[in-house]
Amino acid sequence: MSTEQVDIKEVQRQISKIVDPEIGMPIVEMNLIDKLDIKDGQVDVEYHATTQYCPPVFALKISQDLKDNLMQVKGVKGVKVLVTGHYFADAINRQVNKPAAGPDAPPSEQAPKQ
Repeated sequence: MSTEQVDIKEVQRQISKIVDPEIGMPIVEMNLIDKLDIKDGQVDVEYHATTQYCPPVFALKISQDLKDNLMQVKGVKGVKVLVTGHYFADAINRQVNKPAAGPDAPPSEQAPKQ
């Protein structure tokens, strides 16, 4: 079995493309990334919101953009994104990390079979 290595530089490049939609700056330049782990094709990224009361729609967009961009990196099998320091963090984290229900979803995002 061959395990494709995930290029950390490509992961970082994809993260650097994410812009805070309210402020208009890349989240990397704002030092919002707190944790980045890559193991066996699984990428876990944790970041904090600019403020506790950042509009939830913006925090959700940042989280979803992170997940979408990282899923494009060669060798990435799954992505888990966690936002911290936000009053709506639990709901945002559940939404962005929930399995996709459709059969066209990547295997890592498909709903479990019954």
